[in-house]
Amino acid sequence: MTPMLGMFTFVFNLVGLVICLAGLTLAQRRAKHQQERWPGYALAGFGFLVATTPIWAQWLLAG
Repeated sequence: MTPMLGMFTFVFNLVGLVICLAGLTLAQRRAKHQQERWPGYALAGFGFLVATTPIWAQWLLAG
């Protein structure tokens, strides 16, 4: 793994984690007010995709 790819992996994982936690927090707060929770879950899923982007990139570059 090159140093640049390692740096991008750290950044993508950190940003993805923050987005995922924000989405789960949003889903939890909406549950208390009896509103729909899907926007929070969608945001959490997007955060997961952002966090796994380096893994997918390595897989695509290796193939």
